[in-house]
Amino acid sequence: MGEKLKITQIRSTIGRIEKQKQTIKALGIRKLYQSVIHKDSPQIRGMIEKVKHLVKVEEI
Repeated sequence: MGEKLKITQIRSTIGRIEKQKQTIKALGIRKLYQSVIHKDSPQIRGMIEKVKHLVKVEEI
């Protein structure tokens, strides 16, 4: 698990439940189509799972 993940928000959080908005914020994403890079870990994977319908994930 030494890889990194590029996470890009592709859908808006408007009208989503508060937990999903907080998860996007916790990932460090502030704007639509913004990308962030995180190390691959079970914690990050769990966060992605909660908002998988709002983000695109690429392994780099």
